Formats: sequence, structure tokens, C-alpha cells
Amino acid sequence: MKSDRLFSGLVLIVIGAVFLLNNFGVIDFHWGNLFRLWPIFLVIGGVNLMLANNRTVWATVIKVAVLVMGLGFVLFSNVGKNRDHSSPFNYRFNIDDNDNDDDDSDTTDNDGDIKRSKGVSSTYEELYRPDEKRVRLNITGGATKYILNTTTDSLFRATTHETFGDYIFTKSTDDSVMVLNFIMKNHNNRFNWDSDRKNEARISLHTAPIWDINLRSGAAEMNFDLTPFKVRNLNVSGGATSTKVKLDAKLPFTEVNVATGASEVEISIPRNAACKVDVSSGLSSNNFEGFTKIDGSHYITPGYQTAANKIYIHLKGGVSDFNVKRY
Repeated sequence: MKSDRLFSGLVLIVIGAVFLLNNFGVIDFHWGNLFRLWPIFLVIGGVNLMLANNRTVWATVIKVAVLVMGLGFVLFSNVGKNRDHSSPFNYRFNIDDNDNDDDDSDTTDNDGDIKRSKGVSSTYEELYRPDEKRVRLNITGGATKYILNTTTDSLFRATTHETFGDYIFTKSTDDSVMVLNFIMKNHNNRFNWDSDRKNEARISLHTAPIWDINLRSGAAEMNFDLTPFKVRNLNVSGGATSTKVKLDAKLPFTEVNVATGASEVEISIPRNAACKVDVSSGLSSNNFEGFTKIDGSHYITPGYQTAANKIYIHLKGGVSDFNVKRY
């Protein structure tokens, strides 16, 4: 057997075995490893190219060993959100929960962007008025950790920690809807490999209005506890995201749309909530607790058709780990 066929065959066997073992619950594969540890594929490809014309036994052994070790590390390691931040594989969007450094040290790079080695903090706020019944919140910006888990007497309040780029906050009206735009100015949605440079935005909302929330980012981490709020629409789009959302069914209909390239998505809904999930994905791991599978891409909870309040979730991703949990 030729070594190149052996190499390709092993790749197919390993990928197929992972799908089967993950689907049967034997292993718990984290799809986010694919975009966190993507440089390993460069190493595997480089070794294979270097030894492509070498038909000796030792060359075949080296290629197979690098392939098995590389894929094994990607498939079975856990470099998720609970890992030690001192790990050399700490490149989860350069986001760290420990933002206690108040010292600022600014430098300017060649393209004129202000770079802060320690970071600065800013606050953005819009006061609440009782006549604001519906609000649309648009959040744009990558390489940032977004946290929304508190309420406020203001309509909107965000406290940010910025080490690159600057946020701008604007407002307008669309008929009777208040529109709030929270945007990272001059962001480029890139991964930031320097662990000392990170952005974080902690957002608080008023509980009275009905909210439509749109988050668009290239690479971001999102942790939203929306249980105190009346959410009509939640839309999340991006390239590589880690999304964690907790919802309550406070309205007759709540719609959630998540469209990402490579993502880890966890959505929590009340145990007594009526919910329907539609999945459109090339390669995904699906775990929908308490749902009945209608067909290959549709899942539903008992009593959905007759429930007064419903949650509809549409998940779309290239290589994704989708979880819908009930609390």
C-alpha cells in the first residue's frame, strides 16, 4: 500500500470514528478545538509535504505518528473555557476574566492605531424613558468578551475594558423602536495572540422594554443571561464564537438565530418552556436535552404546538458544537 493512501485512509478512519463515538456519547468532542488548535494541521501538512517523495519505512512511520498525535490532541484535548490561563494554548480570543490592572501604557503602531498594553475602562449609558416600549440593540465588534447578566435603572449601560480599538455608542429611532448601536471603532475582527491585550464589555439593560438584540462579530465570546428581560429576537452571527445564552419565555414568541463558521453554542431554556430547534450545519455535534427529533434537522419539546409562549431556535454553523439545555 502506498504511504499517501495510508495517510489519507487514516484521516478518514479517525474522523469517522470520532463522529460515531461522539454521536453515541462515548466521547465528548469539543468542536471549538478545531479553531483553537488549527496550527496543528499546518504541522501535519508540513511533515507530509517534506516526506511526500520519501517511500522508506521510517518516513511512513514519522508521517503516521505525527498524524495520529496531532489529530489525537485536537480531538481529545480539552482547551475550553475552564483551562488554566497560563497554558501555552491560551488563545481563546485573548479574553481573560481578571481585568484588575488599572495602569495604562499607550503606544502607537505603524497604522496609527492606539495600543494599550494595560487597557483602559470606559462607560456608555442611555437613560430610560417610560415611553420606550421596544428597543433594538446592535452590538458589533470582534476579539471581545461580551457579558450581559445584570439589570439597570438606565435603558442601557456598558462598562468596557479596552486594550485595542475604541467603542462608539449611538442611538436613533426606527418608527416607534429605539435603536442603540454599540460598535467597536476600527476593529478588524482578528484574533489577538498577545494575552495581555484583551477587550471586555459588561452590559446591563432595563427590564421594562421588549428587546431585539443583534450581535455581529468575527471572533468573540458571549455570555448572556437574558432571563430578566423580555427578548423578542436574539441574532448572533460571526466567524469563530463561543456563545452561552440563558433565556426565559416571557413573550408569546421568542426567536433565536445563531449563524457562525466554527462555534460552541450553549442555550439554556426553562424546563417547562415550549421550544423548537432547527439545525442547518455541515459538521455539528447536537445535544438537545428533552427534545423529540422530528427529522434530521428538526427537534421539538412536548406540547409546543399548543403552548401560549414559545421559543424558536435556529442554529447554523460549519463546524459547531450545539447544546440546548433545560434548567
